[in-house]
Amino acid sequence: MLGEYRIEGRRASDIAASVERGVGLGALEPGQLLPPMRELAGILGVNPNTVAAAYRTLRERGVIETDGRRGSRVRPRPATTARGSIRVEAPAGVRDVSKGNPDPALLPPLDEAFAEVARSYAERPGMYGEAPVDEEFGRLARAAFDADGVPDGPIGVTSGSLDAVERVLAVHLRPGDGVAVEDPGWGSLLDLVPALGLRPVPIAVDDEGPLPEAVERAIRKDGARAVIVTDRAQNPTGACVTEARAGELRRVLAGHPGVLLIEDDHGHGIVAQPLHPLAGDTDHWVLIRSVAKAYGPDLRIAAFTGDAETVDRVLGRQRLGPGWVSRLLQRTVAHLWAADAVDPEVVARSYGKRRDGLVRALARRGVEAHGRSGMNVWVPVPDETGAVAGLLGAGWAVAPGARFRMEAGPAVRLTVSGLAVADIEALAEGVAGAVGPVVARSYG
Repeated sequence: MLGEYRIEGRRASDIAASVERGVGLGALEPGQLLPPMRELAGILGVNPNTVAAAYRTLRERGVIETDGRRGSRVRPRPATTARGSIRVEAPAGVRDVSKGNPDPALLPPLDEAFAEVARSYAERPGMYGEAPVDEEFGRLARAAFDADGVPDGPIGVTSGSLDAVERVLAVHLRPGDGVAVEDPGWGSLLDLVPALGLRPVPIAVDDEGPLPEAVERAIRKDGARAVIVTDRAQNPTGACVTEARAGELRRVLAGHPGVLLIEDDHGHGIVAQPLHPLAGDTDHWVLIRSVAKAYGPDLRIAAFTGDAETVDRVLGRQRLGPGWVSRLLQRTVAHLWAADAVDPEVVARSYGKRRDGLVRALARRGVEAHGRSGMNVWVPVPDETGAVAGLLGAGWAVAPGARFRMEAGPAVRLTVSGLAVADIEALAEGVAGAVGPVVARSYG
């Protein structure tokens, strides 16, 4: 089962360290089955509870995953290997369309907002013991959720979307639980789930969002206890949940009220398509909105709402760690919201002109591409490594699809935020030359 590698140790910590050392050395390969707990206990001459504790530690550290009677295996991708490391560095003279950053020209100036907040802070500095959510920030966030038909619920604040997702998963799930994630999907999320000791269950997506049958299968067959959905501007495909798809997904979720639903409205403030929330049919849910794409990634603020129990659990656990997200930053964002510092229609039109233009230019060259909303275009390719290398040779650095997929086919991601309209034809020509015409197919 383990080849020549021998797991050693008498204490749970030593056994866990031995397994992790084997993974790090490559002696225990991703996907490799570990001995059943009683069998390993017999080999080591220890109590089975000691091995159970070691395996539990390894799950919590994201080194192994357990799937019921099928046993425990080394994770397909070790927790120490972040998908963000799968990148192409752009040498001098090469245009970089891989980063996924917003267009700085579309971000609002922050000086006036910071100055105003600083003035009010001088009159009333923030202190310990105050509410974790600034009153005005909470009021404006709730009003925006109400306007988009998001069910009523209290407001929480975290340091970005991923922070919110991590906290929500942590207060509801235990190591080994399955989490349905979009495939292709956000690379950081695909790293986070197994790093928490949870088991990622891929669900296929198309231009309208997750496929309902894939979500049903993930819950019913694969035992997913949570489902994470990107409502708009899905990274990396640009998918956007339509009204019809939202209805189908709500019907699936209504059949599984015990499943935790996490929605990430990734396109808030940068897309023209309306939000079609899925929340309301499960006992526990949250919907998250980060300000990163519309107002600037370094603000590190995300508002979320959800059922009262979930929000209370997250805020309670938050109080035991960082305590709260800076109310200075919350007030700055509230000031930007109140001043209408970002016009979503203008931003959406700017990204849409470049994104849609690139998709059309690729289509004219026989290349399939996806990008219904947001700032990214997803291009399925027959040979991912060859496409990345070919584009680099043509003067373009793109993001390898391996950063974003589990079972989905090979592809590359192109970010249009750094492009001028005049660049589109040259980029499309480079892509067509590197990948050639691709037969249309589902990218899920």
